[in-house]
Amino acid sequence: MFSDNLKGFILAVVSSIFIGSSFIIKKKGLKRAGASGPRASSGGYGYLLEPLWWIGMVTMIVGEIANFVAYVFAPAVLVTPLGALSIIVSAILAHFMLNEKLRRMGMLGCLLCIVGSVVIVLHAPEEESITSVEEIWELATQPAFLLYTAAVVAVSLVLILYCAPRYGQTNIMVYIGICSTIGSLTVMSIKAIGIAFKLTLEGTNQLIYFQTWVFIMVSVSCIIIQLNYLNMALDTFNTSLVSPIYYAMFTSFTILASAIMFKDWAGQSASSIASELCGFITVLSGTAVLHSTRDPDPPFITDLYTPLSPKVSWVNKSNGEPWKQKDEDVPDFIANIRQDYFK
Repeated sequence: MFSDNLKGFILAVVSSIFIGSSFIIKKKGLKRAGASGPRASSGGYGYLLEPLWWIGMVTMIVGEIANFVAYVFAPAVLVTPLGALSIIVSAILAHFMLNEKLRRMGMLGCLLCIVGSVVIVLHAPEEESITSVEEIWELATQPAFLLYTAAVVAVSLVLILYCAPRYGQTNIMVYIGICSTIGSLTVMSIKAIGIAFKLTLEGTNQLIYFQTWVFIMVSVSCIIIQLNYLNMALDTFNTSLVSPIYYAMFTSFTILASAIMFKDWAGQSASSIASELCGFITVLSGTAVLHSTRDPDPPFITDLYTPLSPKVSWVNKSNGEPWKQKDEDVPDFIANIRQDYFK
């Protein structure tokens, strides 16, 4: 009989494989859609008509379902860091399918992610049993977690309303910051829903409590926001940059949220907590190495026609052949004079 932590571990690994693959499939779908219309990073939604993007979405949904079930059996401090495997999957697939080269230092980054994840798994705490969604509601409404929620909402609003329109196309941290902060609330609500469904299947109906439906509404709202800005990040920046940075920030905020809400580290020894933190720092180091060794995305051109250097037509009447033209490369200001004078 498998322990709950082992079940959570297996499901988290399966989830990472599917989610890592979905990054690549969705990226290819976004590129196809961007070649024939406005890109997602410019506010376009043409990717919704692209079958390849939907295949990637289905792949991600399968991975998220596995991740959802994993949170039912194991604490977030165990499940979330295992998302490092999705970084490795997406980096390898991007190397072969998107020509986003994975260098030797990038391979070292992947290795660091694996080592850090193993350390975290070995020192992960056992989760306390919860018998009712009302217990989770009490945890979610404690002052410390309410303060954290208010801070997340405030930061997200600043990023969405002020930073995204100004810096979203040039600073990768804007879009990913929105996904990561909102994502921590998604995980907490998803975990609450998972526990409620598990208890319901065991014979204790949790759907009669309004708290269950509040958690469902919160999770749906947060997921929609995450997907929107994750699409923008994927369409704007290199996949092998988006994946590790998103993982690092998302994991950091999720572990913090879980530690506040569920008190994951309560009762653990100082050495176990230190080992988990060292493992997490190792994973972050791996993502930093990946970030520093990736090539930037090439310029994205949607037109088959690329304007050449400006031309000007000189009028030559001295040889008896008026309006004979010859084209030469000239500065822009001369071309503008020509256009104004001869129009």
